[in-house]
Amino acid sequence: MSQLATLQQHQQLCDDIHQCVLDENRFLRQHQRVPDAALLTRKRSLLDQLDHSLAALRALPAASARDASLQAGLEKTRARILQILQLDKENEQLLLRCSLAGAHAGGAPAAPTPAAALLQKIYARCA
Repeated sequence: MSQLATLQQHQQLCDDIHQCVLDENRFLRQHQRVPDAALLTRKRSLLDQLDHSLAALRALPAASARDASLQAGLEKTRARILQILQLDKENEQLLLRCSLAGAHAGGAPAAPTPAAALLQKIYARCA
């Protein structure tokens, strides 16, 4: 496979991963729970494909990155990867919120909040 074709295939995979992460984000915002197994399976499959794609990219000679068309493709891919990372970070935060909300709704009671007078006494001792 040519260098340009390898890069284009990697770009397409990055676009597919971006779409998957967007779908996960939409699901988390809409349903406020962990995504279903189908979405997680799709994500794992794309990550396996990413491993193969990265291995193919590493096999390319480093001197080929100086080509103007390849350089533009690399920049486009880097920008897409940054978008994926930002969305994935947001998804992690949404998952954390969902898991914390599930723990409170589950049967475990939330810790009682201390009385304001008790807090004032504690702060007065420390001051």
